[in-house]
Amino acid sequence: MRAVKVACSGSLLRGGPWAHRQGYSGDILAEIVAVAALICIDPGHGTAAGVGSQLEPIGPGTSVTRIRDGGGTAGEAAVALAIARRTAALLRAQGYAVVLTRTADGYRGGNADRARTCNRRHAALMLRIHADGSTDPSQHGASTLVPASRTGWTDDIYAASGRAGRLVQATLVAATGALDRGVVERSDLTGFNWADVPAVLVETGFLTIPGERARLQSASYQLRVARGLAAGVRAFVGRPPPAGG
Repeated sequence: MRAVKVACSGSLLRGGPWAHRQGYSGDILAEIVAVAALICIDPGHGTAAGVGSQLEPIGPGTSVTRIRDGGGTAGEAAVALAIARRTAALLRAQGYAVVLTRTADGYRGGNADRARTCNRRHAALMLRIHADGSTDPSQHGASTLVPASRTGWTDDIYAASGRAGRLVQATLVAATGALDRGVVERSDLTGFNWADVPAVLVETGFLTIPGERARLQSASYQLRVARGLAAGVRAFVGRPPPAGG
């Protein structure tokens, strides 16, 4: 386990030892999490020139590094930010608190910094939004990446992240009709390895496929994606109570 852990909405959601020591049942935990729910949305890429090529550790306490941001597929940063803004608007309208790790291009941190932003806010879920790319023209559809279990890094968020990933993937596919590429565990993603809250990364489609690129760049399809993501968040976290309720 990492040196510092907090009793936050994310740890409550996992129903870990801290929560059980307080005597909370599963139903009570769900209600607490819904009341406290803050969703941290991370629109992928959009890192400032010169920052993305810098190295950062892929996890706490390791000398293994990778670059902060490889830039993604052409057009990905803009698509990710547009979908993130639409998703944030839907979630806020439903009563959730939402924070975005970036609101424009020129982000000056790495993926570890994005995870720390969500950790500091004790997010109920870190929702990372990306789009895919491939040199294989047959590749299309949407997938959701989740952390593989790595002792001391992601073992504490593994189960909750997996559950969130399955729910988000199902609601995204239902909302968009995209090919279901499933849920994929990844052990090499810095943004997962530094996370102390449940985290998922959604590959919303392939920008390298002309038809899929056109859809992902259209406002109407971005809204469908956002509705699917918001539905997945709601299924995972629960619905916040009415204001003043």
